[in-house]
Amino acid sequence: MDRLIESRDTVNKWMERFGVRFGVYKQGVFNEQLFPFDSIPRVITKSDWAYLEKGLKQRVDALNRFLWDVYHEKKIIADGVVPEPFVYSSKGYMPQCEGIDPTNGVYAHIAGIDLVQAEDGRWFVLEDNLRIPSGASYPMIARTITRKVSPETFSENAVADNRNYAELLKTMMLDMNQNRGIGVILTPGRYNSAFFEHSYLAEKTGASLAFPGDLFVEQGMVYYRGLYGEKQRVGSIYRRVSDEYLDPLTFEPSSLLGVPGLMEAYAQGNVALINALGNGVADDKGIYYFVPKMVEYYLHEEPILQNAPTYLPYYEADYNYILANIERLVIKDVSEAGGYGVVFGRDLTPEKLEELRQLIVDEPRRWIAQEVINFRDLDILDDAGGLTPRKADLRAFVISGNETVVWKSGLTRFSRNPNSFVVNSSQGGGFKDTWVMEA
Repeated sequence: MDRLIESRDTVNKWMERFGVRFGVYKQGVFNEQLFPFDSIPRVITKSDWAYLEKGLKQRVDALNRFLWDVYHEKKIIADGVVPEPFVYSSKGYMPQCEGIDPTNGVYAHIAGIDLVQAEDGRWFVLEDNLRIPSGASYPMIARTITRKVSPETFSENAVADNRNYAELLKTMMLDMNQNRGIGVILTPGRYNSAFFEHSYLAEKTGASLAFPGDLFVEQGMVYYRGLYGEKQRVGSIYRRVSDEYLDPLTFEPSSLLGVPGLMEAYAQGNVALINALGNGVADDKGIYYFVPKMVEYYLHEEPILQNAPTYLPYYEADYNYILANIERLVIKDVSEAGGYGVVFGRDLTPEKLEELRQLIVDEPRRWIAQEVINFRDLDILDDAGGLTPRKADLRAFVISGNETVVWKSGLTRFSRNPNSFVVNSSQGGGFKDTWVMEA
C-alpha cells in the first residue's frame, strides 16, 4: 500500500510541475485545477478488450456512415429508421454541411465513446462523443511518468503499451491530408479547459499549435502564419474549437476564435477538418437512442455493444413510461455535456419532480431518460491511504483514418463524491491508468 501511495503522490507532483491541469468556467470565473491521478489502475482482461475493440469499431463505423448519409442521400430517414424531425431539430445538425464530402467519407476521426461496466460484467455505452472529445493526454502522460518513477511496474506486468496514441493521431492526420500541407492543432487558447491537451498533443505529433489569428484563408486555401511571419500551406486541422465558432463568415459572426473563410476551403476539399463539421447531430443524446438501429441498417450486423436502457419521449409509449416512472430514472438534457444536465429522479423532492415532469411535457425533444445502471465501483486510494470504492467509467478512443483503430488504453474517470454517479473531470472527478492486459 505504501508503494501505491508513494507512486500516486509522485505522479501527481510531476503532473502539477508539467502543468497538467483541467480548467473549468463556472459562474463566469475560470478556475484551473489538478486532474487528480489514482495509482490503482483499471485492469481490462485480454478477452474483455477483444470484445470492446470489436464493438467500438462497429459502432464508430456505423456512426460515420450515418453522418455521411444525413448530409447526403438521407436513406435512413427515408426508410423511417430515424424520424426526420428528430434529425433536423438537433442542435448539432448543420445545414451548411449539406453535400460536403470529407476525405475518405470520414466524419468522426477521433471518437470518445463513454462506457460503464455493470456489476454483472456487461458493458454499456453511455455516450458517443464525436465533436471534440478530450482526455487522451492524461493517461498518456500519467503512464509516461509512472514508467519513470516505477519502471518495474510494467516489466512485471503484461500491460499493452499505450505510447502509440500520438503516432495513431499523426498517421490519421496524414491519411486525411490530401494536399500535403502541414498539420495543425487549432486551440481556442490558454483559457480553454483542455489547453494542456492541445499543446501536449501538438508536441507529441509534431503538429503546429495554432492560436486564433495564426490561420488565414487566401483563394480557398488555408495557411499558417508562423512565428516569423512565414506562410505555410495547411493540409489538415485538428480543431479544438466548437463548430459554431469555427468560421465567423458562416456561423457565429462575433467569433474571434475561428478562421474567416475556412468553411469555403473545407467545402472545396482544400483542407481536412478533424473532426468534421456537423458531427454534433450524431452525438446528440437523442440520436444515441438509434445507434443500435444504425448498426443493423448500415452494416447488417447485430450490435455488439448495447446502449443503457433508454426511453425517448418522442414515442408515446416511452413518453408515458417516463412520466410514470420519473422518480427512479436518470433524465438527461440532450444538448448538455460534461456531466451537466443530468438529473437523478431519486434525488429530487416531489416538487422538483413535478417541475421536471412538466419540462418533459413542454419540450419532449429536449430529453431522454435511462434506467439507472448500478455500474461497477473501482477502488481508489483515499486521503488516509485506505481503499475506498468509487463509481468509474471508461472513455475509449477510436481513431478513424484509412482504417479504424481502437487505442489500447483509455481514460478511466472516477467520482470523488461517494454518493455520485457523475465522474466527469468538469464535475471534480479524478482519473486512473487503464491497463489492457496482453496475457
